Amino acid sequence: MLGVYMKYSSACEKTRAEFSKDVFFSMREFFRFAVPSAGMVCLEWWSFEGLILLSGLLPNPELETSVLSLCLTITNLQYYIPYGFAATASTRVSNELGAGNAQAAKVTVEAIMVLVVAEMVFLAMILFFCHLVLGYAFSSKKEIVDRIADMGPLLCLSIIMDGLQAVLSGVARGSGWQDIGAYVNLGAYYLVGVPVGVVLAFVVHLKGKGLWI
Repeated sequence: MLGVYMKYSSACEKTRAEFSKDVFFSMREFFRFAVPSAGMVCLEWWSFEGLILLSGLLPNPELETSVLSLCLTITNLQYYIPYGFAATASTRVSNELGAGNAQAAKVTVEAIMVLVVAEMVFLAMILFFCHLVLGYAFSSKKEIVDRIADMGPLLCLSIIMDGLQAVLSGVARGSGWQDIGAYVNLGAYYLVGVPVGVVLAFVVHLKGKGLWI
């Protein structure tokens, strides 16, 4: 439906592109940005999945994997809001920088950050006030509900930090800094985050909470 709209709508008349052999010559430049962009996103998601796998090595693995999986589900549900802002920021920033309007790009970043911080704080407050009963949306087992409630403050902090990270990743992509972002995510998640989580979970014995921290 989108293809038909772009092909025949008058709104796309000035930007409609016919297929050309130039497509093949521009693929190299496309992949130069696409591969690091995919790396930024994948490195982040894979680290969360890895933590859930690691939770299977903890005592009472059924409980630990259930709790971490539910925590990931909760954060995923809200993540698409800042991710949508990030897509907008990426497009807007790249357009403004391409047009030589650095000041307009800066204003865009500031506006997006204000919107996302307001939305994340509002959502985190709702989650915090509901964290004692939040687990019942997913399970009727009191043990799981209690553990989700215990994780509530951490989830609220995660939502705020994930929102900021999502938007700043969008800004980085719009600025053409995908390769830097991929290296930052590699270092942050795999050289710092996961090892610290392992130490907190298995050495300090914070279990699933340690992995999430």
